[in-house]
Amino acid sequence: MSDYQPPLNDLSFVLEHIVGYDEIAALPGYGHADLETVRDLLAAASEFIVEKVAPLDRAGDVEGARWNPDYSVTTPKGYQEAYDAYRAGGWTGLQFPDEFGGGGFPAVAGLALQEILTSASIAFSLAPLLTQGAVDALLHYGSDEQKATYLPHMVAGDWTGTMNLTEPHAGSDVGALTTKAVPNGDGTFAITGQKIFISYGEHDLTQQKVHLVLARTPGAPEGTAGISIFIVPKYLVNPDGSLGEANSLKCLSVEHKLGLHGSPTCVMSYERATGYLIGQENKGMRIMFVMMNNARLSVGLEGLAVASRAYQKSLAYAQERIQGTAVGGTEPVAIIEHPDVRRMLLTQRAQLDALRALILLNAGHGDRAKRHPDAAVRQREDEIVGLLTPICKAFGTDLGVELSSTALQVFGGAGFIEETGIAQQYRDARILPIYEGTNGIQAADLVGRKLGIRQGQSALEYLEEIGAIDGTLEAAGEGFAAIRSGLAANLGALKKATGWLLQTSAGGDFDSALAGSAPYLRMWGLVLSAWLLAREALVAKDLGDAEFAETKLVLARFHAEQLLPAAGALLGAVTRGRGDLYTLSPAQLAG
Repeated sequence: MSDYQPPLNDLSFVLEHIVGYDEIAALPGYGHADLETVRDLLAAASEFIVEKVAPLDRAGDVEGARWNPDYSVTTPKGYQEAYDAYRAGGWTGLQFPDEFGGGGFPAVAGLALQEILTSASIAFSLAPLLTQGAVDALLHYGSDEQKATYLPHMVAGDWTGTMNLTEPHAGSDVGALTTKAVPNGDGTFAITGQKIFISYGEHDLTQQKVHLVLARTPGAPEGTAGISIFIVPKYLVNPDGSLGEANSLKCLSVEHKLGLHGSPTCVMSYERATGYLIGQENKGMRIMFVMMNNARLSVGLEGLAVASRAYQKSLAYAQERIQGTAVGGTEPVAIIEHPDVRRMLLTQRAQLDALRALILLNAGHGDRAKRHPDAAVRQREDEIVGLLTPICKAFGTDLGVELSSTALQVFGGAGFIEETGIAQQYRDARILPIYEGTNGIQAADLVGRKLGIRQGQSALEYLEEIGAIDGTLEAAGEGFAAIRSGLAANLGALKKATGWLLQTSAGGDFDSALAGSAPYLRMWGLVLSAWLLAREALVAKDLGDAEFAETKLVLARFHAEQLLPAAGALLGAVTRGRGDLYTLSPAQLAG
């Protein structure tokens, strides 16, 4: 058994009162997926995950994944058994269509389950997570034959999927990739090239791996406009659906990494491997973005999940570790009695509650964007998803690192020692602001693409929705006064920053707009956090549970008074423009 405890009560609370899950369950096709069913499902999954997956987190980190001379990869002890049980339980396909063997649940329900699995062991969770992204891409763009061939097995978890974007010379600049796809004359393509940083590119959990590979066909345009995407399976599939001969691909090595030791990060080589075009030639980036947008919200969730596991460890340690005396006392006390430790614990809890609400809220908007019967509502919900996704990814993963570091700080010197286990969360979290588009790219996406939708009206309308809570906070009484004033002041600063960026971009000074993009995204994250914590406190006030109401009110007030002011302080950084960023030469920077 593990010391990890899934936050089932908070997940249920957020789904019901912040996401508005009952509205989602009423959308076409979700009649079987009511909130009570989701609660039961999460509880059942939690029992399995706590018992079978969570204990693998530390053990998998110590053992790590191992590359073998025959190009195979061995995952840590216990992974195979746990994956087989996870697959047998039907958890891999919860949010996918029943026509391919899935549960047909809303994506927000699948994301709630994903938080529990990821907190239990992020390294283990990456195999089903990446398969989900590949399934989404095939659902949107695969041919009927491709769907029939691959999706039932992938949804069931019998086959896993990967994303193959990055090459040694083409990281964030995907358009620089050189992997070739040459027609074979029979409708297939010969794929030749090398891909790096491929999570679960090779492993022993399943026999078949379905690689989605970006490559260029002969004569394709330069840059991203000339990229196509191909299914390149490890084993070719026979007409009867059985696995045939091995394809011409292999794993050359497994990276030695700071964290995520249990997850094999592979260097993949393709030598005239047989590939099958998905969709049309030169449309690969459009298709890949289906996977990437799905993954970006999931990676933001990873920040929440890893930090949540770290918080639970730090809270337990703070209650056990006896050190020093309280002010005015004479007897040694647990460190949770010291003000600075209390501040660190409250900081973690407040931001984790807010981040959980933000990520699930975004997923709920996504479900409405897909299934709402009103086209205008679908369009607006899709706009909100576009706005919130880079914030969820970047803010969520920044917090994943920061809060894991805070949790380690609670341990003091013991946290720096690997045997206590908390260092693992800090190491595992560090990749999250980097992969699936660095957080700088997320900020540039927010300012360069999402902010300009409908000449800025889309974002401005959402800011007005946030501000509409003011009257409710005023009526809630004195206990909410600090929350109200803090939110109003910092929302005002965010509106000023938004106006400045829209004006600056309209004037053509894109460098200055992008120079302020990272602090601008941070402003959004902090203001959204305060707004969502305020909403939670308002709901909790009327539920009849005095202790729960007090918890939510204190968290919202603490955030408004001690964390939210950082948003307003960032206004100057946003509006300074490119300023001194380009003044010093590299030689001057070197000193």
